[in-house]
Amino acid sequence: MIYTVTLNPSIDFIVRIDSVEIGSVNRMDSDDKYVGGKGINVSRILKRLGHDNTATGFIGGFTGQFIKDGLQIEGIASQFIEVDQDTRINVKIKADQETEINGAGPVVTEAQVEALKSILSSLTNEDTVVFAGSAPANLGNQIYNELIPVAKKAGAEVVCDFEGQTLLDSLAYQPLLVKPNNHELEAIFGVKLNGLADVEKYAREILAKGAKNVIISMAGDGALLVTPEAAYFAKPIKGTVKNSVGAGDSMVAGFTGEFVMSHDPVEALKWGVACGTSTAFSDDLAGIEFIKETYEKVEVEKL
Repeated sequence: MIYTVTLNPSIDFIVRIDSVEIGSVNRMDSDDKYVGGKGINVSRILKRLGHDNTATGFIGGFTGQFIKDGLQIEGIASQFIEVDQDTRINVKIKADQETEINGAGPVVTEAQVEALKSILSSLTNEDTVVFAGSAPANLGNQIYNELIPVAKKAGAEVVCDFEGQTLLDSLAYQPLLVKPNNHELEAIFGVKLNGLADVEKYAREILAKGAKNVIISMAGDGALLVTPEAAYFAKPIKGTVKNSVGAGDSMVAGFTGEFVMSHDPVEALKWGVACGTSTAFSDDLAGIEFIKETYEKVEVEKL
């Protein structure tokens, strides 16, 4: 079973408007409300690909109920720890410039953290856990250094989708996959990447620090998978980008779902690229038919 851990889920409130005038009343053209959070996005794409999974993390209040209801409608199992305050709402303003206003999230108690550890400690070596996204403010991302070892001790594989120091910290637990983008890779090593050879060089530094597989996503320039045995480049696919929210999560879902099933890194990369690209070209997370259509366009070459 694949589990996804979202410590700070959200309702993503998408607002569409031509432009925002500060200090004035602005009337939106349209809006949507989606269940959100990086791990939850992974769960939604996994389900569309036919991979059963369980979403867990912290959730609370009427906003949390909206998320649980949304997952239930999509047939996704959940095992959340209830917290005392409302799950956050993140506002995404799509205007002449895209603006995000993200909530801090609820306060999580030590007892609630222990309850999540109890779930993770019950896993087995047949399970894979996707840890993704930031933690509520009162916990800080250092909480992952407590949670990831619990899953590993139980025998589960872990996938870690973080940035910066949190990503570096996670490498001590030999994650099955990490997926920084090229800009994050530059920031980690304090370098400027010039071409695929540079990208592969520093991706191998990530492998040397503990990761089993590394995908470097490069937006319109494709993606590079680096494994201990080889490197594989997925060529970019042309299209109109509509949605930057969830594309990386979709890539993680596509790779993880396929790899857990087949242990084929190239097929996993192809499904990851198909999912990430199709979400980038969609208003919300991509549907399965569009993902399948995009998969047929994925070209991978071994470097």
